[in-house]
Amino acid sequence: MSTYVYGIAAASHPSLPKDMGGVGDPPRPVRILKQDGLAAIASEAPEGLRPKRRDLLAHQNVLNKAGAGGSVLPMRFGSLAPDDDAVTQVLVERAEHYLERLTALDGRVEYNVKASHDQEAVLHRVMAENAEMRALAEANRQAGGGSYDDRLRLGQMIAQAVQGREAEDAAELQSLLEPAAEAVSVGPESTGWLANLSFLVLRESAEEFLAAVEEARKSSPHLELRVNGPLPPYSFVEPGPAEPAGTTTGTATGEE
Repeated sequence: MSTYVYGIAAASHPSLPKDMGGVGDPPRPVRILKQDGLAAIASEAPEGLRPKRRDLLAHQNVLNKAGAGGSVLPMRFGSLAPDDDAVTQVLVERAEHYLERLTALDGRVEYNVKASHDQEAVLHRVMAENAEMRALAEANRQAGGGSYDDRLRLGQMIAQAVQGREAEDAAELQSLLEPAAEAVSVGPESTGWLANLSFLVLRESAEEFLAAVEEARKSSPHLELRVNGPLPPYSFVEPGPAEPAGTTTGTATGEE
């Protein structure tokens, strides 16, 4: 039976989540594998594991439980090793790296902030900022809608202006929130979001960071912000050296 790995913590971690359910149906009991001052949070790996909502949530819940009591290096969903011995071998070979990362991330959590435009609000904003677009829109209105070419031109102008505003708003949002965080990681672009930002925040400063998010909402009412956190610091775990031969355990990193 393969071993599924959720994350890595110090062996002295005060709230390692023993005896809770992990991935699988029925949920596989979570156990702790200790070696060289480190602890791997693990369970048996169910056969045919796929990223279904139930198992993604189970993976997240185990990490949330562990992260509530101290620093944890989260592994991405689906991180497997042939057996427990392969996991402890990784702990031995990467001990220095993992202990350094655990120290660096101690007392810190991640907040992910995604932003999109309120379409009506941003349309009003770009029209207010561009006299040429306003004039063309008014000319089209007075002409009963305008010609096809004029309508096409207006549509292209609006699309370009909104696209430009997306880039400006993403940069402005990052500059507004960065002072309340220790680090920022720009996530991959995704459909529907103009910004996908992850912030490393001291746990004790979380209220200050969330207050900064509220200020950003007030100063930019044309933005819709979604905040997810506190999370284990998925975006701030630097990969270690290559795993030993014979394992398929991924580097410590996270998924959205």
